[in-house]
Amino acid sequence: MQENQYHKSVLLEESIDGLNIKPDGVYVDVTFGGGGHSREILKRLGDDGRLYAFDQDPDAIQNEIDDPRFTLIQSNFSFMKRFLKLHGVSQVDGVLADLGVSSHQFDEADRGFSIRFDARLDMRMNQESEVDAVHVVNQYDESDLLRIFKEYGELRIAPKLVRRIVQERALQPIETVGDLKRICKPLVPARMENKLLAQVFQAIRIEVNREMEVLYDFLIQAKEVLKIGGRLSVISYHSLEDRPVKRFMRNGLFEGEPEKDVFGRAEVPFKKVGKLIVPTAAQIEENNRARSAKLRIAEKIANV
Repeated sequence: MQENQYHKSVLLEESIDGLNIKPDGVYVDVTFGGGGHSREILKRLGDDGRLYAFDQDPDAIQNEIDDPRFTLIQSNFSFMKRFLKLHGVSQVDGVLADLGVSSHQFDEADRGFSIRFDARLDMRMNQESEVDAVHVVNQYDESDLLRIFKEYGELRIAPKLVRRIVQERALQPIETVGDLKRICKPLVPARMENKLLAQVFQAIRIEVNREMEVLYDFLIQAKEVLKIGGRLSVISYHSLEDRPVKRFMRNGLFEGEPEKDVFGRAEVPFKKVGKLIVPTAAQIEENNRARSAKLRIAEKIANV
């Protein structure tokens, strides 16, 4: 499958430029997808360079690149450090993450990611995972549903939505995209419907795939596997992802502040490289899904 059919890479040149690639370096692309970012990294590597890529989606494995410098690992990237160790790699020169859902996953109707198609509520990035969106919507108790819609969907109408879901599922299971859209419809004006649905689906998808836990695990492991001078390049698509990335790159923590020495100086693991990068108007016109992308780049400066 061609990369542009599977997934149009966002901020491709900018994110790879940010890695400052050494021809003989070792790099990791933790979100392989259609392979666009990986192919660009390989273009810049010499014969002695190495690239390891991760993707848990079996559909993405069909895009594997035939190159002796390349290894594709079928796993969630929260296990990055473990799998790199299995391949004899303890330190790397750069790590790239393009977070969120691939175009392919949105465009495949039966994956249940998109509000455009009526399909079973699935939303699993890993098709072998036991928990799908049907399970979340029908089996989670009220307090857990309220938590995910408030935290992951940032929905003001979360209490009303949860009440409706609980009432409806008591009558019959909520199993399809259409079922969930019907439940949401009376809660907002028609002009707001798509925005609300996007927030609802985002919240459920994040829960199904444990996206925030995975992101935190990944960032901690990236700090551990990067060499001094190594680069971390991360593209995020909503504020829930961008906030911890920004904070972690600033001080190596997700909350609180680093300890300071007697001179009031704090040792931090990273320094920011350049400013926040967002797509140009032309890039957004070419690929509408790029409109919310934010790219942050950091260089490791200390083992703390």
